[in-house]
Amino acid sequence: METASLAMRASCSSFFSKSLSPFNTNHRTLRPCFPFYKPPIRCLDILNSDPNSQPLFKSTSEDPSGKIPSFSCSAVTSFTSHQPNISSNSREKLQLLVSEFQALKEPVDRVKRLLNYASCCPSMEASLKIAANRVPGCTAQVWLYVMMDDDQRMRFLADSDSEITKGFCSCLISVLDGATAEEVLELKTEDLGALSVVGLNGIGGLSSTASRVNTWHNVLVSMQKRTKALVAERQGRPRGEPFPSLIVNADGIEAKGSYAQAQARFLSPDPLKVQELANLLKEKKIGVVAHFYMDPEVQGVLTAAQKLWPHIHISDSLVMADSAVKMAKAGCKFITVLGVDFMSENVRAILDQGGFTEVGVYRMSNERIGCSLADAAASPAYMDYLSGASVSSPPLHVVYINTSLETKAYSHEIVPTITCTSSNVVQTILQAFAEVPNLSVWYGPDSYMGANIAELFRQMAVMTDEEIAEIHPKHSRSSIKSLLPRLHYFQDGTCIVHHLFGHEVVEKINEMYCDAFLTAHLEVPGEMFSLAMEAKRRGMGVVGSTKNILDFIKQKLQEALNRNVDDHLQFVLGTESGMVTSIVAAVRQLLGSANSSSDRGKVSVEIVFPVSSESVTRTASSSSVGLNLGDSRELMGVSVIPGVASGEGCSLHGGCASCPYMKMNSLDSLLKVCQNLPNNKSKLSAYEAGRFSMKTPNGKLIADVGCEPILHMRHFQATKRLPEKLIHQILHHSDKSKSY
Repeated sequence: METASLAMRASCSSFFSKSLSPFNTNHRTLRPCFPFYKPPIRCLDILNSDPNSQPLFKSTSEDPSGKIPSFSCSAVTSFTSHQPNISSNSREKLQLLVSEFQALKEPVDRVKRLLNYASCCPSMEASLKIAANRVPGCTAQVWLYVMMDDDQRMRFLADSDSEITKGFCSCLISVLDGATAEEVLELKTEDLGALSVVGLNGIGGLSSTASRVNTWHNVLVSMQKRTKALVAERQGRPRGEPFPSLIVNADGIEAKGSYAQAQARFLSPDPLKVQELANLLKEKKIGVVAHFYMDPEVQGVLTAAQKLWPHIHISDSLVMADSAVKMAKAGCKFITVLGVDFMSENVRAILDQGGFTEVGVYRMSNERIGCSLADAAASPAYMDYLSGASVSSPPLHVVYINTSLETKAYSHEIVPTITCTSSNVVQTILQAFAEVPNLSVWYGPDSYMGANIAELFRQMAVMTDEEIAEIHPKHSRSSIKSLLPRLHYFQDGTCIVHHLFGHEVVEKINEMYCDAFLTAHLEVPGEMFSLAMEAKRRGMGVVGSTKNILDFIKQKLQEALNRNVDDHLQFVLGTESGMVTSIVAAVRQLLGSANSSSDRGKVSVEIVFPVSSESVTRTASSSSVGLNLGDSRELMGVSVIPGVASGEGCSLHGGCASCPYMKMNSLDSLLKVCQNLPNNKSKLSAYEAGRFSMKTPNGKLIADVGCEPILHMRHFQATKRLPEKLIHQILHHSDKSKSY
């Protein structure tokens, strides 16, 4: 190894031994990996304006073996000042860095240069390689230490167990170390795009490329989060109140905040209640399908009862009906549906379509269990919207599954209709545009989802054809641009839960959780959608359905377990808080299977609830003015429960505790229904999900016509193509004699 390279490594390795502080400004101990500042070793010369100039690192010899060349630094012994060189700002340094790598034409030379950057950075002492300094979202282990010096400039120290990743960190530090906080915070992840296209990431295939791009972005985001915290501390501003959260590890569950404590209490239900329910279900052959958004008390009991009775399933709305059919095939005589009314309607209709007309379907309330989206689709405004769709040609109505069977039937008679879910809506629309020339798509009723889909397509319109083909093989940039004017969405329908993930929640996430994994349902407002999409681009987020969110958390946890190192994963839950029960159950299962060996790394998962204090209600035991709840929660000594006192469940100050409609499904109601079956059905007439005997304006049964859009979707799910019958309906829409 060349003398200069040895000198650099010696200086790096002795850095901490000479200084108690990793940012000591003594000129004899400053680390040499910040080439734009003095007195550190200047590993970069000033770039010549000539694009054909020699590389900034001057090679003193070329290793004949073809391995990494060694480089000499131009100022190894030049210590002219202990102050940072602030003659050029961070953006100028970034441009110098980009130009430096662009001057290297061969990818292998860029990799060699990157590895040389890694050699310029000192190793971090073990005491700083702690969980608090880990950078989330990187495949390799990355540690980042940040402080503000006496001149109020930011100082950064990083290390990694991967030399490539360490080189990336070193490059970022060369740009930002010694910068002002404002300079650090104004740098955007998009500004690193130029570095991502000059070959630094063009090795190792697509997954490797994405991983390396994520390294740039995730380290920068962590730098910025910690910079914000230090600025607030320097200014004497109190740190914001964190959102409540649940931490799950192999040893158990830790709740942070009263809201999380209320959730956690229901994760370990009373064994007697569990046994009572399981016995009833087994004795009377009753299946249970429940939505992810159920009350945590109900979900806690159901999750535990699954071990005693297999015909209990908690899922999103699409899978509920499928599960009901499987239960009927297995011999269940009754299906209880814990959800809103359109879910029990769908279960009833799909069971009838499958020939299980004798299987009874029961709701959990003798009152209507509504849904704000279903109500929006049943409004006169929505019918007017569809009337506009009917005069376009050829039209397709893509209706969200969160609507009533009656709405689906009426819609289908006005304009050809296919049902969708939040997990398949994008592929449904893209496939429809690919199969039907000049198609006009009319989506509804969720306005936020419609706007988010349109924004997603606008983002696709600037992607490369190769990137677009990965999303849908039949599309290109030109096809995406051409479909944008023909995509329409309803403007006046929202989910009352997701509506409240607005700007206040987004601001707090940006301030305190920007380096966490971010999950968001496709129904959230545009601000939350954009934030989650940005996180998704760097491998730190997911936007989609409840199942997509659950699968993402499981995937990231499995990746962490496979790395077999200590890790803490933090997820912001951008959907209804009822999801936590299923998440905790899945996390526990993965942690339990992985920790059979004592030498495994310790991994914990933190689920953050974006809710405010107004999203909970204090019980009588904690307040003299509290509610008389009259149920087991009071007896359990819980000081707060999810949902505000007036019952609407959501906070106007950001976040939402729960869906008020979903919480009409109680454990007491489930027990009442089960106890009265099968001999006292007369007492349950208001609970039964009846069949639609009414007819559409064209004289067809609502049950028959309303099921067809669902069956169209199921065909698409199975074949990835629209059914021929639907295409015929679209192309012959103007024909008054079209059949259904």
